[in-house]
Amino acid sequence: MNAYLSFGSATGIGSMPGGDAREAARTVTGSFEEFPFLAELPARGPGADMIGRTAGMLVELYARVEPSGWRLGDHPGRDTRRARSWLREDLDALEEATQGYQGQVKVQAVGPWTLAAALELRNGEAALSDPGACRDLAASLAEGLRVHLAEVGRRLPGAQVVLQLDEPSLTAVLRGHVRSASGYRTYRAVDRQVVEATLREAVVVHEGGPVVVHSCAPDVPFALLRRAGAAAVSFDFSLLTERDDDTIGEAVEAGTRLFAGVVPGTDTALSDPAGSVMGVRTLWRRLGLRPDLLAEAVTVTPACGLAGASPAYAREALAHCVRAARSLADNPE
Repeated sequence: MNAYLSFGSATGIGSMPGGDAREAARTVTGSFEEFPFLAELPARGPGADMIGRTAGMLVELYARVEPSGWRLGDHPGRDTRRARSWLREDLDALEEATQGYQGQVKVQAVGPWTLAAALELRNGEAALSDPGACRDLAASLAEGLRVHLAEVGRRLPGAQVVLQLDEPSLTAVLRGHVRSASGYRTYRAVDRQVVEATLREAVVVHEGGPVVVHSCAPDVPFALLRRAGAAAVSFDFSLLTERDDDTIGEAVEAGTRLFAGVVPGTDTALSDPAGSVMGVRTLWRRLGLRPDLLAEAVTVTPACGLAGASPAYAREALAHCVRAARSLADNPE
């Protein structure tokens, strides 16, 4: 079995409730002393959302908000400036909360295929409809990620930066399930080799650094993500079925880390920490893997972002992830 890259035992996905960047940074760094992340606060409005934030990172491509969503344009406008301003505010808050920190920190951006499914061209159709537009968008994103990662490294000089690419639309892209602007048809499925090659280009942007690919949709393509170079795959554990066993087992055997989303992302009564990771232990037994590998191979997270949670529940959920990860390490069987 290949050695796993070292990751913290628990972390969050990205989004948090509310609009106070400093409060979010304090909550994240207070919850995850070993693996904090750059919080996203979509409640502030367009530009703070997942798509808008990443659109603001693009180089020589710009996007503005239309009634139908984010649309690519020729010039940076108010929406681009707002997205960049909020990102700077969030970075300021994280930098302030991590003075002297040495360890891993995670930053998130939307991956090239979910971005292509979400951003519209001038004609109102998704960039996904045009292979040339997909290539241009992927290249622009790669340059934007380089700039962003360099900025994070400058602000947090003691940190090892982990890049998370959010790809919730990836399975729909592969299967031809992304709906057109009219809603009456779907865009053609993209060839798996093209999808894999484009993802690999995004992964290698983080030169030598670990990349996690996150999707909270069903049927995450574990094997494709592993081939594209992802060091870890983040997913909603509740959506797994036994038909995923073979690809998950192969990924684990190859040294891919699993970011197991076992804590619900919206307010609910939480079970005891050991109960939250019971399914992970069951999966491990089903795959015939050694229990002592659990702590080495699994990072515990919420099932998805916490933007829809109350602030009190978000804090509880993050703390619960830490306790559940400790339970997994202390009692792997």
